[in-house]
Amino acid sequence: MEAEFITKYHTQQEIGANQCSSSVTKRIKAPTDIVWSLVRSFDQPQKYKPFISECTSRGDFKVGTVREVNVRSGLPATTSTERLELLDDEHRIFGVRIMGGDHRLRNYSSTITVHPETIEGRPGTLVIESFVVDVPDGNTTEETYYFVQYLINCNHNCLADVSEKIALHTNSSGQTNSVEW
Repeated sequence: MEAEFITKYHTQQEIGANQCSSSVTKRIKAPTDIVWSLVRSFDQPQKYKPFISECTSRGDFKVGTVREVNVRSGLPATTSTERLELLDDEHRIFGVRIMGGDHRLRNYSSTITVHPETIEGRPGTLVIESFVVDVPDGNTTEETYYFVQYLINCNHNCLADVSEKIALHTNSSGQTNSVEW
């Protein structure tokens, strides 16, 4: 199914001569509704993206909405301006394009899809994220590819951690379980 999802949802973007692209997958041991609720929260990406410290949004959280994010130290950036390009709750498709900022990810766009799976006999989720980005002057295609994949993998690992913690503390009826510390 993974290859079918990639073909169906992640191969529409055209790749320019000085660009690179790829897709990254992550299986998460949490129900799709939990994972999707985090992915689609355009106004609060810091809930699961470890390199974002804060976010302010303008608009009504529909396609075309713009957000300004502040990037945590440790990356070669401090701000990013991003536009919501696609939000399809029925098919769980989310797309973002970076419009500006003080970083080297020019013409960056990504598409994330979220798909239900069964993992170890329980409800789980397959997350697929594809991207296209310009290769910056002074960098190779491989360097750019590995840098972006590293960022996406970090985001996916944190998405898994947050989603799995929420799932652990939520019972099947959606009620929060009491947890003793």
